Amino acid sequence: MKIVRRKNRGAEVYTSSLNDIMFFLLLFFLIISTMVTPATIKVVLPKATAAKNETLKKTVQMAISRDLHYYINNEEVSFDMIKPQLERLLLESKARGEEVSVVLQADKNLSLQQVVDVINVGYELGVKMVLFAQKGDK
Repeated sequence: MKIVRRKNRGAEVYTSSLNDIMFFLLLFFLIISTMVTPATIKVVLPKATAAKNETLKKTVQMAISRDLHYYINNEEVSFDMIKPQLERLLLESKARGEEVSVVLQADKNLSLQQVVDVINVGYELGVKMVLFAQKGDK
């Protein structure tokens, strides 16, 4: 008599619980690693009576429109008044210990010379000038 065997079953390893175990191990090591302080040399630092003053940074907004209207912090000025206006702002800022930089926004239809003239005024005063541009397609 021939006995028919049932289908052979292969060995299976259920790994669904391994995800939970790995998560808890990772969590355990993260918590422990934040609690452990490395062996460092502990030094008591001396105290100083003089402290360094940190310079604050101030930006001045400057714009040149298509029809050559000049604006400093949203106030319209003539080209001849740019230098005195910037000098006044620089003196006020230096009195407060601020470092001034000028953000220049120029219309794209202006000639290069008109923009360079304004940058030259900033150069004469020794102020940092940054020319704003809009990111465009290649």
